[in-house]
Amino acid sequence: MDSLTTWNITAFPAIIASVLGYLSGSVPFGLILTKMAGLGDVRAIGSGNIGATNVLRTGNKGLAVATLLLDALKGTVPAALGYHFFGVEGGVIAGFAAFLGHIFPVWLGFKGGKGVATYIGVLFGLDWRMGLLFLLVWIATAAITRYSSLSALVATVAMPVVQLFTGDIKIAAVAAVMTVIAWIKHRANINRLVSGTESRIGSKG
Repeated sequence: MDSLTTWNITAFPAIIASVLGYLSGSVPFGLILTKMAGLGDVRAIGSGNIGATNVLRTGNKGLAVATLLLDALKGTVPAALGYHFFGVEGGVIAGFAAFLGHIFPVWLGFKGGKGVATYIGVLFGLDWRMGLLFLLVWIATAAITRYSSLSALVATVAMPVVQLFTGDIKIAAVAAVMTVIAWIKHRANINRLVSGTESRIGSKG
């Protein structure tokens, strides 16, 4: 396992990976797709979020699926390219930048999504096994609890722990930071889970 303190990437590649990763992550596909479909501004409905869950509240399942896939791909592509050209460090930097771009897009006043789809995409770009494991944990938790938010929270916690013991410590570290940020972005969901008012999968609430 590589040391967290040993980084084999110079400043210029790191900057390139960061900028391209952020720009990729900052594309607000949920907003773009709903406007193109004539459904207005997705930020004006439901949670006001630009992610797939809120797009689903428009009643258009196809757009929600497209948003989910595109939000994931905007993490996968820069992470995979960064990894290919600059090694694991380049992949980690580009993937994390894409994750931040989704949550804090400059085009929307730094008010973006909660980052789960992009988190999954970054994992697939860095280590496809971790992306698959995330999906399996999410599906298992969702099948038991029927809470989408809880499933995401459980899966994000599992990823850095598993990666720490089985993979690259740099990937484990960035996964841990993304997990903390994702939990902060889900604080309203956490409050509703605690109070028992969180909507379950398939409900109209």
